[in-house]
Amino acid sequence: MVVVNKELCTGCWTCIPYCPVSALKKNEDETITYVDQDICTKCNVCIRNQVCPLEAIEEQPYDNFKNEFQHLMSDPTVSTKGTGVPGRGTEEAKTNDVTGRFGKNEFGICIDMGRPGIGCKLREAEKVAMAVVRAGVKLEGPEATPIAKIMTDLKTGKLRDDLLETYVLSIIVEGKCNIKRLPDVIKALKEVEKQIETVFSLGIVARVDENGDTPMFDMLKELNIPRPFRGKINVGLGRPLVED
Repeated sequence: MVVVNKELCTGCWTCIPYCPVSALKKNEDETITYVDQDICTKCNVCIRNQVCPLEAIEEQPYDNFKNEFQHLMSDPTVSTKGTGVPGRGTEEAKTNDVTGRFGKNEFGICIDMGRPGIGCKLREAEKVAMAVVRAGVKLEGPEATPIAKIMTDLKTGKLRDDLLETYVLSIIVEGKCNIKRLPDVIKALKEVEKQIETVFSLGIVARVDENGDTPMFDMLKELNIPRPFRGKINVGLGRPLVED
């Protein structure tokens, strides 16, 4: 974890503005800086950017699963065990032409929580996961997304109770649903957003037909959601490993 070496810190406060979640703070007598471990997400922004001119900010080994998981979810330079993908450990739909994770009658659902620079307690991620599962989303397993590794029940989206207060810089709730269930999923997200204390963005993975069309846009219009003006396109250069 990240700590401040009290012997080296001179209280210049140079480091404080660099922390995305304001975990670097002045101590009570305002003589040195310390790390509020309840807020720190273990993102290591201060370490990677060498923000302390005296190198008083130091990294110590992560001695428990909670801190290691925080680090994996918050530091984009670290590859997640199991998926081998840096950052939050998910490729989402970027390789669907090879993986075939999302079929022609399915929409992929990608809920990116805590970004940018807000952070997210896992309790909030659990609320979102359980809400979309009830609406018809089948969550991805641990081979594809790290959040599944801390779920006690993938069919309900329930997370481990001992990790619910864990604070991460961001995390992705990922799954898929039948095309007809997309309106239910969006309605569920509109309801749960009133119950959480962070931000999230919704990504929808839509496979287009031979004419380049998808029913997604008509569905969004019926729900009074503006047509998306940006996105990522998988051009299908790979060969699906899973046939429709």
